[in-house]
Amino acid sequence: MKVADLFAGVGGLSQGFLKAGFEIAIAIEYDNGIALSYKKNHPYTDVYASDICDLDFKEIHNKHPRIDVVVGGPPCQGFSQKGKRLSINDPRNFLFKQFIRFVEEFSPKYFVLENVPNIITTENGFFKDEIIHAFNDLGYDVCCGILRAVDFGVPQDRRRAVFIGQKGKLEIDFPKPNGIKNTVKDAISDLPIILSGEGKEKCEYDKEPESDLQKDLRGDSVVLYNHVATKHNETALRRMAMIPIGEGGKVLPEEERTKSIYSGTYCRLLENDVAATITTRFDTPSSGRFTHPVLNRCITTREAARIQTFPDSFIFYGSKTSQMKQVGNAVPPYLAYAIAKEIIKNESNINN
Repeated sequence: MKVADLFAGVGGLSQGFLKAGFEIAIAIEYDNGIALSYKKNHPYTDVYASDICDLDFKEIHNKHPRIDVVVGGPPCQGFSQKGKRLSINDPRNFLFKQFIRFVEEFSPKYFVLENVPNIITTENGFFKDEIIHAFNDLGYDVCCGILRAVDFGVPQDRRRAVFIGQKGKLEIDFPKPNGIKNTVKDAISDLPIILSGEGKEKCEYDKEPESDLQKDLRGDSVVLYNHVATKHNETALRRMAMIPIGEGGKVLPEEERTKSIYSGTYCRLLENDVAATITTRFDTPSSGRFTHPVLNRCITTREAARIQTFPDSFIFYGSKTSQMKQVGNAVPPYLAYAIAKEIIKNESNINN
């Protein structure tokens, strides 16, 4: 089955659908640097590095006459917990209309629209109802809800609102938790030990995988990419050295505490638990619980990618800032995989 990934980012949704056996025919990503990274990892996908509002969907449709599934996460900053929640007065929240326009043009069998959890409750469900009614008008039956990445083997407490639509009658189910619980240790314990400022964009593994998750994410990879630690300043290193395993910034002496608004400031990741949501600033100890469980540094791009469940064969290109944006904004591939499998299962039921 062929997929179009809108607002694709580096391709977390794409990666999950690929793992389930789908073909990613089209990807649209506004950021040129991120689109380049997407293209390098998905060489057979037709990638449009463009503002979706400027694209001629009919022209794309002529080139790709059949798309079975449309997926994507339209940016809706006004729904963010950290945004001002300007809601219906915020034009940033209406890019989902471009997603609807694409579905209208291509008329796929299914669509998957993901976003921040607030999209379901903001303005007393105004946006949720708007989205569902818009797709109903196009002939789609829709269900929506909140999925927790941790329920699908992702070692991270990440929640996403997901809308699943099917042309005609809705027969597809929301994925159920698979019972697999992975921890931070399960994700990163086999990676080479490096200190602040150390590491290379390309290096060798120095130990065997120690968990099923590591075995799966390694796959057939023999080279490790993007395992480079940020070089922290003396102040940050001094503070991290004061944080015991399992603790955070609250144990710092009063004179060492920062005014950061983030609750996880200078907190170490817990080896035997899941990580908090990986954001785009995981190299900064004051931005959240991103300090390595035992080392005095923040996690690397590869460690963050492991926690997001990207395979080691997936290489992040560009500057450190771009790489962090690529990883932090992505849908965890394992979560996308769980959704993709439900579509496969439904197709199998239809065909039988």
